Amino acid sequence: MRGATKLALAATVAALSAAAVVVFPTGGAKPVPPEVDNDFCVVAPATPYEAASGLPMLAPKTVPDDARCPVCGMYPARFPHWAAQVVFRDGASQFFDSPVDLLVFLARIERYNPSYAAADVAGRFVTDAKTGKWTALEQAYFVHGSNALGPMRDGDLPAFASRSEAERFAAKNGGRVRKHSEITAAELGVLSRNRRHHH
Repeated sequence: MRGATKLALAATVAALSAAAVVVFPTGGAKPVPPEVDNDFCVVAPATPYEAASGLPMLAPKTVPDDARCPVCGMYPARFPHWAAQVVFRDGASQFFDSPVDLLVFLARIERYNPSYAAADVAGRFVTDAKTGKWTALEQAYFVHGSNALGPMRDGDLPAFASRSEAERFAAKNGGRVRKHSEITAAELGVLSRNRRHHH
């Protein structure tokens, strides 16, 4: 029995060593630096509007269990206090696991869903981290730089419908209260890159 176990272990080590040569070549190819925007896109089509839902066509919708974030591939329904969404003029919704991925999507809609363009967006919503209710992106207050970890277990942008709640959160968890328009492209890039490295 011991001989068979050693033989199996030796075969496993040999297979892993061969795989390491393929994955980590010793020469020629250079690793892609993290600042290169070379992340993958998930095929995550927008969820069509269903009149039978009883909701107005351009209202925020409940996140379906099987909806995937087109930016990171996660399932937003699993993170109800971080979820975000875009509602397009045809009533379809695109769901995100966090405000960071919503903002990344809005910066390059055609990259993540070529069926739509910025002009097709009718509404942008984030979840209030305290109440769990949808809040229009334009009316939300975000806490940038807090110790709160988002769905990908790293920094994110917890959202609040009220400035006072956002300030209360920042006083307890650190960070600064900002509107989405005050978050610079560089800050968003850092948040997005950090998320890709942890994914």
